[in-house]
Amino acid sequence: MDQLVLYSASCRTDWEGGYYPLTIHFSEDYPSKPPKCKFPPGFFHPNVYPSGTVCLSILNEDSGWRPAITVKQILVGIQDLLDQPNPADPAQTEGYHMFIQDALEYRKRVRLQSKQYPPLV
Repeated sequence: MDQLVLYSASCRTDWEGGYYPLTIHFSEDYPSKPPKCKFPPGFFHPNVYPSGTVCLSILNEDSGWRPAITVKQILVGIQDLLDQPNPADPAQTEGYHMFIQDALEYRKRVRLQSKQYPPLV
């Protein structure tokens, strides 16, 4: 089963104002196996692979996943990850290096990206 979620960052962060398309794919093995969560390819974030796949411990079948984790917990985890990247688990080089080396430029890039995903009318 696939589900498209339009995630809106509504809290006061650099992500504010964007509606970010997130695809959640539930395999037939769900809830034994975690769903795959993806933003569009090329999504800028230290913990999102170039393919768009979200790198988050609770979505990792071999470490943090538990069948009791709810979709709400997954979405809250992704929301938290957007604003608070995990530098210990980078998934893309550019986002990681910018986050670590130039926080101001990183924040500018995030705000620019939020404009690429305007609210739907």
